[in-house]
Formats: sequence, C-alpha cells, structure tokens
Amino acid sequence: MASRKPAGDFSFKFTTLITSPGPGGSVLNQVAWEGTATGFGAVFTTTTYVGSHKSGTFSECGSAFMDNGDGLDGIGQGTFESIGKNRWRTADFIQISDGRRLSKEGEIDLAARTWKGKVFEIS
Repeated sequence: MASRKPAGDFSFKFTTLITSPGPGGSVLNQVAWEGTATGFGAVFTTTTYVGSHKSGTFSECGSAFMDNGDGLDGIGQGTFESIGKNRWRTADFIQISDGRRLSKEGEIDLAARTWKGKVFEIS
C-alpha cells in the first residue's frame, strides 16, 4: 500500500471560467487557476469539472515555474463534492514530470474564487 508524506500547502486564485457542452447533455466547467505551492513556486493549472453542482470528477493539467528556474508539468484527476453554500471539497492525484506522484486535498470557495489545501507526496 502506498504511503503519503505531507509536502506543504497550495493556494490558487480562480482567473477564468469557460463552459462548454459535455457528454450526455452535461456542461463542462473549465477553470484556469494561478498561485503557489510549497516547493513548486508559481503554479498555473487548468481543471475541467464534469458532474452536477453537488459532486463529480475533474481532470487537471498544469505547469510550475520553480524558484530555481526549473519547470515541471503535471497531469491528474480527482473528485469534488459540495460541502455547503458555494464550497467544494476536492481530492486529486497528480503525476509530475520528474516522476513524483502527489495527492492534494483542498477546498474551493466559489464566491471568493479560491482553492486552498494540502499537498502530499505519495511513495
């Protein structure tokens, strides 16, 4: 069984929302985020959500521009669920271009347009 080690925090701000038709009459919500994550410097990521406004799944694809000048990319997927008025709890896994696997647990505040939470390294 894989173990996970705390690796820090992330804090993103919602910059753009694009909606488009999805499968089976659903609506895809694609959100561009920017912010920081411990050990990753400036992070720019895009998530695409499918499901109801209460729960569903999402994909994530992003790039990090680290303080030392290096760059990393990541691709992942996760789930979201409503935890109150305009708030979603998220959980996702990301494969990083340097070979590491990460998980994130967070909370999206739709009214404040923020996504904040914890990052874990999976071994």
